[in-house]
Amino acid sequence: MSRANDFEILKHCIAEHRTLITLDEHFGGWTLIHLKKHPGVIRLKVNPTTTKNIKDLLLPFLQSHKSKEFEDRLVIVKSSGIRWIYTA
Repeated sequence: MSRANDFEILKHCIAEHRTLITLDEHFGGWTLIHLKKHPGVIRLKVNPTTTKNIKDLLLPFLQSHKSKEFEDRLVIVKSSGIRWIYTA
């Protein structure tokens, strides 16, 4: 789906009941404005965006949480902390 627009990607994730993990700030806005029920959006804030830095931030976070916790939430994950935003 590399050429799909943001809305198509969100629709696909909802239909497949998959949590969206992204580096794209725009998905946070979509979640807060347009969605009532969704499996969750995880927005990573990592700099520089290397594979190692993403892995080092994301894997410990995913290992310490269950997917059910992400439902109807935008979760912003960065090295200095985690912000949970309820969107429904």
